[in-house]
Amino acid sequence: MDSSGDQDDAAVVRIRTLLLDAVERLTGSGARDEALAQFIPRHRKLLITREAVLQPAGRAWRLGVLLLAGDGRLFATGSITRALEPGRPAYQSQSAEDRRAFRAAAMRGHFEPGETVNHGFEPIALDAESLRASDGPLMLRDGMAVVRWSPSTEGTVELATYLAERVDLLAHPPQGA
Repeated sequence: MDSSGDQDDAAVVRIRTLLLDAVERLTGSGARDEALAQFIPRHRKLLITREAVLQPAGRAWRLGVLLLAGDGRLFATGSITRALEPGRPAYQSQSAEDRRAFRAAAMRGHFEPGETVNHGFEPIALDAESLRASDGPLMLRDGMAVVRWSPSTEGTVELATYLAERVDLLAHPPQGA
């Protein structure tokens, strides 16, 4: 194996270590986590129409563009909603109606009212080959794990720095947050 492959393999070990350290700090501080859910669209089952639902799929800490599960799995954030009574259709815009539908789906998923629910997230493979080829929020560049804040930008920040800042914000939220 060449030196860049060795560097990338070492970077993957470092990523896993950073993630487990972050889980330990977040758990120890009692940081607020959020619900994860899989969207199940409206469908028919045995001649009965089932409305769309956000089905519980675990919990994770939101770290900006990343979601970190308690077992160290990492996800790219997707969409977010709150479990609230959806209210009546207002027909203001299609996007407002879509948000209303997701709130209703979260309530049908039996989340607590007001709960933050993440859906449409994507798992991030934590192997060197996948991270080298990644166009998502976490990637390997020159043997270093970096996070891209936004898909529309080329700017990146080193993963250790990113996690330290985000974990600190969750573990010690600003007063009034």
